[in-house]
Amino acid sequence: MSESVKERFLRYVRVETTSDESSETCPSTPGQWTLARMLADELRAMGIENARVDEHCYVYAEIPAKGDRPGRIGLIAHMDTSDGVVGPTDPQIVPCFDGGPITLKNGVVIDGFDFLPALKGQELIVTDGTSVLGADDKAGVAEIMQLAQLLTAPDAPEHCTVCIGFTPDEEIGRGADLFDVPGFGADYAYTVDGGALGELEYENFNAASCRVTLHGVNIHPGSAKNQMKNAALIAMEWNSLLPPAEIPAHTEGYEGFYHLCGMKGDEESAELYYIIRDHDAAKFAARIATAERITAFLNAKYGEGTVDCTIRESYRNMRELIEEHMEIIDKARAAFTACGVTPIVQPIRGGTDGARLTYMGLPCPNLSTGGYNFHGRKELIPVPAMEKMVEVLLTLVSEG
Repeated sequence: MSESVKERFLRYVRVETTSDESSETCPSTPGQWTLARMLADELRAMGIENARVDEHCYVYAEIPAKGDRPGRIGLIAHMDTSDGVVGPTDPQIVPCFDGGPITLKNGVVIDGFDFLPALKGQELIVTDGTSVLGADDKAGVAEIMQLAQLLTAPDAPEHCTVCIGFTPDEEIGRGADLFDVPGFGADYAYTVDGGALGELEYENFNAASCRVTLHGVNIHPGSAKNQMKNAALIAMEWNSLLPPAEIPAHTEGYEGFYHLCGMKGDEESAELYYIIRDHDAAKFAARIATAERITAFLNAKYGEGTVDCTIRESYRNMRELIEEHMEIIDKARAAFTACGVTPIVQPIRGGTDGARLTYMGLPCPNLSTGGYNFHGRKELIPVPAMEKMVEVLLTLVSEG
């Protein structure tokens, strides 16, 4: 008997694949090899003989066209999961959501979210309250794998050539680093890595990381007057010079931000870790200039070399390139609509492998998976949404 997308998803999330930014290897964690080999084996078992895992843990496969459907559509998802809450995943089933609070372990309660009333009566998969669920992006993986099962069945509908790719380390910004675009062979692709059912995204943040290192001078506090240079206090001052309202907690839509995501330090040395985001290229450049201006100001105040600021660009907004290929957005809209799903076209307040792949020559907007509350203990996904996304993908490759 064929496996359902729900069953696939439950198997995949139990494989520990949290990525590790501190690792220098690719993939950054060994569990990603485990899932990659599992997926390649399952694809070959479906009869897709060309399914393979390369030396960098990328999974590739190609399903030949059936009938005279032209074109080569790529479908991509990532195998790693966020380290937002580290720990093994133990998914829980809510057979028929009653619309009320969902109580998990450790006193975690899923309640009060605007989207919850619309899910009443549906079967949900949630965390047990001790880790992320991993629907980002194992839901996308499961949906693409379920599609592969349908396309390799004897009664499969006519469809174009489908190129499948599963990437490691997307959550730490490396998912596209070693992706073989020429070998993948798609005319264009979609990442299946979005949230609520119907999301269709081809705009994302311009993104950079920012590391601020503060160098102080520690003197015994009893004799420190006019001599101590407290690195921790200078770090606080650096942060205080950023626009206070331009942080994730106060922004939405197209509004950019500075996000302090880590800090450490004492009198002698301190470090601040930020991500900088903006959809608008000019505003993004202005944000980087602000960080550089603050650094220059504090070096002038406390002495050259007190503050080092290293900014590394992560990815760019794919919109300017996707706008040259709007037919692929139209095809995705049509597929959603044909399956009774209202397309939700909106900017991504984040990024996907697709953003970088687009700049590598593979136009690659993003499609929903059906999940909510990614990267936290309150993550969940409705089973009907995963089933509907399989239908949408089938329509996309059959009609596109």
